[in-house]
Amino acid sequence: MFFPEHDWVADAKGWAPNVVQGKTFDLSEGEGSRIWLQALGRSARRASGPSIIADLPIGSGYGPAMSVRPRLGQRSFRIAVLDSYARKCAVTSERTLPALEAAHIRDYRDVKEHNISNGILFRADIHKLFDAGYVTVTPDYHFEVSHRIKEKFENGRDYYKLHGTEIRLPANPAHKPLADALAWHNEERFRG
Repeated sequence: MFFPEHDWVADAKGWAPNVVQGKTFDLSEGEGSRIWLQALGRSARRASGPSIIADLPIGSGYGPAMSVRPRLGQRSFRIAVLDSYARKCAVTSERTLPALEAAHIRDYRDVKEHNISNGILFRADIHKLFDAGYVTVTPDYHFEVSHRIKEKFENGRDYYKLHGTEIRLPANPAHKPLADALAWHNEERFRG
């Protein structure tokens, strides 16, 4: 059951925002009892009223038409990076084509050109983490994972297993990721 914001139960005293697995409260006394009884009271009041989930607007159909400025050359960049990395993720060696994405190291909007040496082939989830700054590749081509994944999401085991591993590089030395672009990503994007 979800309560409207005005009906939220106050956090327990001493409750840390980044509590990890295993934190419990005794529901028969102290803060555990207070939270349990307040939640029961609020849910009893809500049981006779409409469900908050039913009250949420869920849209359907399509929004208004809008103009989009496509990045010219994006498909060619993807193909070039796929071929350069022999169609394998640089970190995991995953070969499932629909799951692979050509990532720009420096944002396209900054460099305004598609260059294979400004790209790395990643599995889609790693690409998203790379763009968000939760993972990076060091200028000496090692994969690094931020401690913030565990702090923020209380997970990341699969990514931490890859921490410190050397990435796969293209066979053509001219296609290797540029060290200065990787340094930029480490300094400007990565949330170590």
